Amino acid sequence: MTHVSPLLRPQHFIVIGNPIAHSKSPAIHQHFAQQVGLDIRYARQFCPDNADSFAAVVDAFFNGGGIGANVTVPFKEMAYQRCHTQGTLSAHATVAGAVNTLMLQEGRLHGDNTDGQGLVNHLHQLGWGLDKTNVAIIGAGGATRGIILPLLEAGVATVTIANRTLSKAEQLVVQLGAASALIQSKALATTTIEQLTGNFDILINATSIGLSDATLPLSDELCCEFAYDLMYGRELPFLTHFAKQGAQVSDGYGMLIGQAALSFEQWTAKKIALPITL
Repeated sequence: MTHVSPLLRPQHFIVIGNPIAHSKSPAIHQHFAQQVGLDIRYARQFCPDNADSFAAVVDAFFNGGGIGANVTVPFKEMAYQRCHTQGTLSAHATVAGAVNTLMLQEGRLHGDNTDGQGLVNHLHQLGWGLDKTNVAIIGAGGATRGIILPLLEAGVATVTIANRTLSKAEQLVVQLGAASALIQSKALATTTIEQLTGNFDILINATSIGLSDATLPLSDELCCEFAYDLMYGRELPFLTHFAKQGAQVSDGYGMLIGQAALSFEQWTAKKIALPITL
C-alpha cells in the first residue's frame, strides 16, 4: 500500500447554505488555490434551516479534518451564536452579529465576518477613496451591520443610515455603539429612505430590493459621486438610477470575491492577488 503524506493530501473547505446550488464560492476558491499552488477541495453543503442541523454539519466537517467553512444565508446568525456560546469571535463578527467564516483556533471554533472588509477592499480596487468621505447606506439589516465598522476603520468621516422604518435604523445605531468603541465615537445619522437627501461621496444599497422588480423610494434631491449595490448577478435599478445622474457605479460581485479572499487567507496563510477574473 502506498503511503500518502498528510501534507500532500488536499485541504477541504465548504460553504454552508440553504439554498446553496447557485453558490460561486467553489469556483472562486479553486481559482485562489491555483494562484498560490495549493491542492484543495471546496464543496457546497446544503443544510436544513435549523440550528441543530447546522451544528451537526459544522461538527461533522471539522471533526472530519475540514480546514475552513464559509457560511451564507440563512446561517450567519446561527454561526455567530455557536461561536459566541462555545467558541470565539473576531471583533468584526462581534459587531456584525453574524459569521461568514469558520475555522478552528487552538481546538475551538472561531468565527469571523469578512464581508465588510471585502467591501472596503473592493472599493479601494475601484479607486473610490474612503478617507474623510461622507457615506450613506440604505437599509438597516444584517448587511449594513456587517459593513459599518470596516468603513469607519478605513477612514470614512460620516455615515448616514436610511431605512423605511426610522426606529429600526435608530435601534441599529444604539446596538452598534454598544458593540464598538469606534462606532460609539462617531455620530452616525439616521433618516428614512424618502427623507435621505443631499450629495454624498458614496451611496450604498444594502437592501435586497434589487433582486426583485421593486424600486426604492429615492428622493429627487439625492445624489452621489459613487453608487454601490451589495447585490450582483442581474441589472440593478439602484445602479441604473445613479448612473443616469453621472455617478460611477458598481455591483457587489467584487465584494463577494474580496470577502472570499480574506477567508482563504485566514485558512491557508496565503495572500491572494486581486482582482481576479472568472
